[in-house]
Amino acid sequence: MTMKLKNKLILTFCIMSILPMVLCGLVICGMYKIHAQNMYQTYEIDSQTFLIDFYSPMELMGKITENIYDDIREIAEENPEKFNDESYLEHIDYRLSEKLSELVVRKNGVYTYQSEVLKGKNIDELLPAYDEDENICDVALYKGGDYQTLVKQINFSDSQGNEYSVSILTSLNQIVPQLKMFAIELFAAVFLILVITSLILNLWIYRSVVTPLNKLKLATHNIQAGNFDFEMPNVPKNEIGDVCRDFEEMRVILKQSSEDKIRSDMEEKELIRNISHDLKTPLTAIKGYVEGIQDGIADTPQKQEKYLRTIANKVNDMDKLIDELTIYSKLDTNRVPYSFAKIPIKGYFDDCCEEIKIDLEAQGIDLDYRCYAGDDVFIVADAEQLKRVINNIVSNSVKYRDESRKEKITIAVYDEGDYVHILLADNGKGIGARELPRIFERFYRTDSSRNSRQGGSGIGLAIVKKIIEDHKGKIWAESVEGEGTAMHINLLKYKDNSHYCIEDKSGKKSAKGLR
Repeated sequence: MTMKLKNKLILTFCIMSILPMVLCGLVICGMYKIHAQNMYQTYEIDSQTFLIDFYSPMELMGKITENIYDDIREIAEENPEKFNDESYLEHIDYRLSEKLSELVVRKNGVYTYQSEVLKGKNIDELLPAYDEDENICDVALYKGGDYQTLVKQINFSDSQGNEYSVSILTSLNQIVPQLKMFAIELFAAVFLILVITSLILNLWIYRSVVTPLNKLKLATHNIQAGNFDFEMPNVPKNEIGDVCRDFEEMRVILKQSSEDKIRSDMEEKELIRNISHDLKTPLTAIKGYVEGIQDGIADTPQKQEKYLRTIANKVNDMDKLIDELTIYSKLDTNRVPYSFAKIPIKGYFDDCCEEIKIDLEAQGIDLDYRCYAGDDVFIVADAEQLKRVINNIVSNSVKYRDESRKEKITIAVYDEGDYVHILLADNGKGIGARELPRIFERFYRTDSSRNSRQGGSGIGLAIVKKIIEDHKGKIWAESVEGEGTAMHINLLKYKDNSHYCIEDKSGKKSAKGLR
């Protein structure tokens, strides 16, 4: 399960706040037990009081020599003359050296023994005077200033009245090695815990943020270079991933726009070439006939009339082409002010087909019209533009009819649930399977040579498709070469609770209910 970046940051904050404290606590407890045991083994300090002593250096340093001090006091009570024994004093001094301390022995005010470390040093200011009232002193004196020394002294006398002062000097400037190691290890452990925890969490966040950003950066470089064929790699489902997925959608849109632009540029070039051809063909004919009249080739009134009639026909063809280009341009830029209205489908097609039938009969073409929709079936349409659709399709059927047999055009209207289905079929030449998908493209004609003998600009069906789509309808064609072509149109039926797309005077679409 992928976690959101916001939740990751919250979790990271909680972990960075709690986990180091927990780990540091565990490490401190473990290290305390280990070092407390070492202190007990080395200095014979009770591990139960080590932590308390750690925060009171005076007590800690005093306890280091406590056992030796007790031994010296016991010997001083039982056998004070033993402090004249050099080997015994060296033994005591060796034991004290392990406790970071030194031994000084005075007899009748004269130094009889000093640790090697103290020889040559003025230690008179450190040592307290002999106290006659109390031979054994348990009080440790602290000497500050430059000395920073803790002094324990035992004053006693032997059977002959000799006065002894045995002093234990512990320099506070020294740090017990175990305490130093404990502090260093503690600092190192806390530092490592913080570093490792931070590193792991930062790597976790890094992979969640920086890795997708690097992929996004690579994607931007590809787009900058004009490469829209790459795909964004898989990214986590978080906020950064959402940005990457939005970027991928943008890439797809940009790719589609780029391809559309290339296709549009090609279509524009094709459009210019086709317009040039379709205008040049009648102009060439007009020029030829005009020159024929000027050169006297049309030397009879009959020929002149024929030439002028042909010129007039060519001018009409050019006028129709320009008119269709104007209409398609307006449709393509949504500048045609549709006038949508509630239309009874049966009455509308009855009137429309009555007009068409008269024109077709004049050309010797039969019209078979049938309406299977009742009087209560309505559509919402622009009557003028819908009539243009019917006329363009019928006109195409007439232009591409099969001269070898009598032309027949069928128009049928069906009520199919939510739709009105309109069928316009002929028994003409038909359209090849390879050409059929392209017949609604502008300026596409099945005669690749663009022979103008049959007339037509090649944008009639493009206009038909645009008008039907603006009516929220659907149009498609079926054809068998040599048998004929059938055009199918689906238009939404009018319903009382429906909303329809209506054009205002500016040509902009708005949704309004029709009653």
